[in-house]
Amino acid sequence: MSGHSKWATIKRQKGANDAKRGQLFTKLSKAITIAVRQGGGSPDPESNFRLRLAIEAARAANMPKENIERAIQRASGKDAGILEEATYEGFGPGGFSVVVEAFTDNKLRTVSEVKNVFNKNGGSMGAQGSVMYQFGKKGVITVVKDGKSLDDLFLIAADNGAEDIEDAGEEVLLYTRPEDVTKVKDVLSQNGLQVNTFELIYKPIVTNIITDKSLSEKALSFIDKLESLDDVQKVYANFDIPDELIEDNQ
Repeated sequence: MSGHSKWATIKRQKGANDAKRGQLFTKLSKAITIAVRQGGGSPDPESNFRLRLAIEAARAANMPKENIERAIQRASGKDAGILEEATYEGFGPGGFSVVVEAFTDNKLRTVSEVKNVFNKNGGSMGAQGSVMYQFGKKGVITVVKDGKSLDDLFLIAADNGAEDIEDAGEEVLLYTRPEDVTKVKDVLSQNGLQVNTFELIYKPIVTNIITDKSLSEKALSFIDKLESLDDVQKVYANFDIPDELIEDNQ
């Protein structure tokens, strides 16, 4: 699996401290609010695909039910229209490609904060479209192996739209077309498999291999700083770092 995917999986499995968990809940609330608005104001996850994904992500993070309901209610209030989506592209230290997704009520503030992280950590912001062609929109489902082989898991999922599979230690990542992610997730659950997460991502089409330890540390620190920004929802990068260097940075 790509180094960035492995790093993200390790961080999720390790969990987060209380301060970062509070920040995560804030970001998940924003995602729910945006999903309701973009779904035509529908608060029904069965008819609003994006809202269903946002709610499932919140539940997977153990976000309290009342927080989820509050975010849905907020979407129909006057504050819902303030939030906007923003996507930024650029290059990290060493030249790997980066896509940053944000929800913001002040684009000038957000772009300034994102640009500051790029500039102070050996990266550079790019124009719209400068790196997006190196990524493809995919659904990804994280499934616990539970003693099953990659072949066994892929056979269960492939007939229902899974396109690819990657090993992730005690889990696997199953990739689908965006429109098939919930269908494949439901099939896996019906077969008794534990699904930890499912979401839409930008998956690298080409990867930038990093073998230098110092550069790998800079790359992972750079991603972590971007993800720590309040307005940033998700960060995608196309670097590939050997397992031993990823583990050294845990």
